[in-house]
Amino acid sequence: MNALPIQPTSNWRNKVPEVTAFFWIIKMMSTTVGETAADFLNADLHLGLTFTSAVMAALLVIALFFQIQAKRYIPSRYWVAVVFISVFGTLITDNLSDNLGVPLSISTGLFGFALIATFFVWYRQEKTLSIHAIDSTKRELFYWTAILFTFALGTAAGDLIAEGLNLGYANSALLFGGLIVVAAFAHYVFKANAVACFWIAYVLTRPFGASCGDLLSQSVTNGGLGLGTVGTSALFLVTIVALVAYLSVVQKRLPE
Repeated sequence: MNALPIQPTSNWRNKVPEVTAFFWIIKMMSTTVGETAADFLNADLHLGLTFTSAVMAALLVIALFFQIQAKRYIPSRYWVAVVFISVFGTLITDNLSDNLGVPLSISTGLFGFALIATFFVWYRQEKTLSIHAIDSTKRELFYWTAILFTFALGTAAGDLIAEGLNLGYANSALLFGGLIVVAAFAHYVFKANAVACFWIAYVLTRPFGASCGDLLSQSVTNGGLGLGTVGTSALFLVTIVALVAYLSVVQKRLPE
């Protein structure tokens, strides 16, 4: 499915950032925060999956409200929404697995189907899946629905592979990182479809970031580096804030 050169459907500008190195760095770190923050709130603070999920759902709704209200891309609003949707997407999978006993193979299939269905309806109605054309409320709602399913799918698939193959955190990170490189190689070298390669890489950054987060946060005896969920979350959150602040300054300097 190729991205078509469609004119904006309203007076909005594109609501999604350009795909640069900063984009992928912040995206990967947000997935790590999603993994470690969910574990911290659920296990370390003993809030439980149900209460944690309810709180994060409320925060996500608030973040998306302000994001959708904007008429253009605002780095702080966009990335706050991504961080919250990362945490909530992780919690959806955790609830299915821990509270409802749904096997990871089933949840992986369900989220994969939901993502494909979202893409199908999105393309049928808008004739494009390009992130360079998120310039109306309808397209943005499709976009955030797809983003939510990518996080849930990435969590389920990552846990399924990690548990099924028992690779360990470092090897899992290498596996998913290698698959991301393959997607990039397919696009830049073999000129594979840019939209397809982007979404494949977007899904893969979720288990890649989660594996990196587990590698940093888990104890040495469990195969990690022992930074803990608090230390890992704080490290990545500070980095995200710094990068988003920089992007906000750059954005303000751009001509209207």
